[in-house]
Amino acid sequence: MTSPVELAAPIAPVRAANTGWRQRKWALIRLASPIVLVALWQLGSALGLISQDVLPAPSLIVEAGLEVLENGQLVDALRVSGIRVVEGLLLGGMVGVALGTAVGLSRWVEATVDPPMQMVRALPHLGLIPLFILWFGIGETPKVLLVALGVSFPLYLNTFSAIRQVDPKLFETAQVLGFSFWQRFRAIIVPSAAPQVLVGLRQSLAIAWLTLIVAEQINADKGIGFLINNARDFLRIDIIIFGLIVYALLGIGTDAIVRALERRALRYRT
Repeated sequence: MTSPVELAAPIAPVRAANTGWRQRKWALIRLASPIVLVALWQLGSALGLISQDVLPAPSLIVEAGLEVLENGQLVDALRVSGIRVVEGLLLGGMVGVALGTAVGLSRWVEATVDPPMQMVRALPHLGLIPLFILWFGIGETPKVLLVALGVSFPLYLNTFSAIRQVDPKLFETAQVLGFSFWQRFRAIIVPSAAPQVLVGLRQSLAIAWLTLIVAEQINADKGIGFLINNARDFLRIDIIIFGLIVYALLGIGTDAIVRALERRALRYRT
């Protein structure tokens, strides 16, 4: 007579195979949906259903991209925009993480620092562009500071929240073991807070590119935003759309890099 264990034995591989197929199926659907959308867009343009003055065909946008790539405008714009994002992210990130850490560790610092931070956070930072121009001129400084201001708050809030959510039992264990403050910080706080801080970093990157889109179209002579603004003056809708696609790809690419780093850095949690 066959035992229940013997009957159940083949079920696990079957379930694993079904799960693997479902994952591949959804991955294929996610990949196919934008391809189908672009194909319908191209077909609608070819049939005259979509006006080229409103939305150029994908093939024309690709040609526009090759044009700015061959004349060197795209490479120069990517370099300038990338430097602005990196500088703003480093500056805003250091401020956000430092303040979030201080507020998370001290109730006194929270009482003094968090209220003004929340007041500034309530302001639309893109609405500060005129004030930044009056304060810092029309060079690189206002653009970098605007990006820094935008990216600082997600990192501040996530760092603050992550530290406050560390399991108190871990601190009790550390106290029993005689850990110093810096030992508790390195062994408990940093590993426990890292996942949520990395989530804040992903949010900050998205805000950085969003802020740069606006900042680079105001008194800029270089960068992807300037490329888009210049194309507007010459009614080059194809270049404008290509520039927006570049922004989107940069945002997706940087987010994917952070997610890969997150998986690699947090393997110890699995």
